[in-house]
Amino acid sequence: MGSEEGGQPAVAAGPSRREQVIELLVFLFIILPPLALSSLEISHASLPFALAAGATILDDLALVALVLFFLWRNQEPVGRLGWTTRNLAGNILIGLLLFVPLFLLSGILDSILTAAGLGASPQTPSFLQFQGPAGAALALLLVAVVAIAEETIFRGYLILRLSSATASPWAAVLLSSVIFSLGHGYEGISVVIVTGLLGLVYAVIYVSRKSLVAPVVLHFLQDFTAIILLPLLGVR
Repeated sequence: MGSEEGGQPAVAAGPSRREQVIELLVFLFIILPPLALSSLEISHASLPFALAAGATILDDLALVALVLFFLWRNQEPVGRLGWTTRNLAGNILIGLLLFVPLFLLSGILDSILTAAGLGASPQTPSFLQFQGPAGAALALLLVAVVAIAEETIFRGYLILRLSSATASPWAAVLLSSVIFSLGHGYEGISVVIVTGLLGLVYAVIYVSRKSLVAPVVLHFLQDFTAIILLPLLGVR
């Protein structure tokens, strides 16, 4: 690569808008088909929990690896996705404080939509129901990986690239939230709507804080409560 005059290292230019759009289209081509198939209840639906959890973890890690490859190829720091320790304690606190009201409001909205006939699944899908201590440990690993990976993908990466493609961060916020909601089609229309709105809130927090930390905390607590805590309390 050499160096510039005066012995200063050359500064790599970021990817052009055209390159970012092509990269985004490749990424969407990979993730959209399985997200769409989930609405037909054929993604992981017939698998036991251990296999479904393992497949989900591997899927998410593979997509994160692809995102990291894109960043590496473009010589972009992971900080562009929002992975930063700046205001770390404050961002964690925001996630903790917002969780309870968001969880309660999302539950109320889901009940209203279900009563309106937009139908959610009556209980946790069978492939998300774990058994025993080993199952609980795997479930904890699952919700941790999903929270970190999905926020990296849907908030960090997609908003970064969609902002460039659309020239509007708020259009990127909306589009990324719609794409995020597609992966919950197996749970019914009401859950798709609620998930999309939660994704919208996470995205607004991400853009305003320029950090993925608060959205990751919120996402983790949401899934931990729904997948682990409530079933342990006998609520399915």
